Amino acid sequence: MPNTKVLAIREEREKRFTGAHALCAGCGTPIAVRAVLNAIEEPVVVVTATGCLEVATTRYPTTAWNVPWLHVAFENAAAVASGIESAYRVLRRRGVLSKEIRFVAFAGDGGTYDIGLQALSGALERGHRFLYVCCDNEAYMNTGNQRSGATPIAAQTTTAPVGEESFGKIQRRKDLTEIVVAHRIPYVAQASIGDWYDLASKVRKAISQDGPSFINVMTSCPRGWGHDSNQTVKITRLAIETCFWPLFEVEDGRWTLNYIPEEKLPVEMWLRPQKRFAHLFEPQEKTELLREIQKHVDRDWERLLQRCEVSAGASV
Repeated sequence: MPNTKVLAIREEREKRFTGAHALCAGCGTPIAVRAVLNAIEEPVVVVTATGCLEVATTRYPTTAWNVPWLHVAFENAAAVASGIESAYRVLRRRGVLSKEIRFVAFAGDGGTYDIGLQALSGALERGHRFLYVCCDNEAYMNTGNQRSGATPIAAQTTTAPVGEESFGKIQRRKDLTEIVVAHRIPYVAQASIGDWYDLASKVRKAISQDGPSFINVMTSCPRGWGHDSNQTVKITRLAIETCFWPLFEVEDGRWTLNYIPEEKLPVEMWLRPQKRFAHLFEPQEKTELLREIQKHVDRDWERLLQRCEVSAGASV
């Protein structure tokens, strides 16, 4: 006979975030949110920064959230999560609350890499116990696909256009995961909706920490990236297989690589299916720029292997 208590907990977790939202077909963010919330056994309080996730899941009078949930400004998700967690600890000390509760903040790359970085840094430095999840779709998609600190070099956005004198964004993306590692918090990870099992495993580790934890999750945007909605998971998987977006974790300063491709694919295979990179191949292939992008990926991958003390050609 199945354990009825376990089944009840599982059913409750599956209802935490429902399909009653207006996010675009193929959006990667709800995949990430569902995986995160389903992986947490304890009761959860969620804080969500302004963005696609907030706007499309709470159109009055409906909501997709079946957990205590707060919408906050674009830039202060981490600050608000800090305040809630602090109040919770006070109530626990006073004996008002006895239940174990976990706190999760969701924000996009614009609200994390850029205008929310100060609040995030402060919360991590103070040591508040919460999980911060960055749903990274590599641009400010909610307001029209403007470039962010997470936008890759050469990507076309509305504020980094392509023309006779421009090839899209001219800067490389920030390495936010490494910035967070520098705060010396208990747990930091990079994950993707292209491997939901890896993501769920990392959430369970992160939420068990006695302090702040952070997971940077690649979540494709079909409209901003320019691919069919049924290709979302495939595109994010290609980012893993080309080593553009490697899967790793840092626990108390120790780096661990979670996946090594059997055959490291050229980054071109990730770039080519996306219309935001179409100018790299049409009307003629921009060989030098593609070679430079591949060089960046290769260099970062070798650096990561060294940090994780993994030799080239090894498998995980």
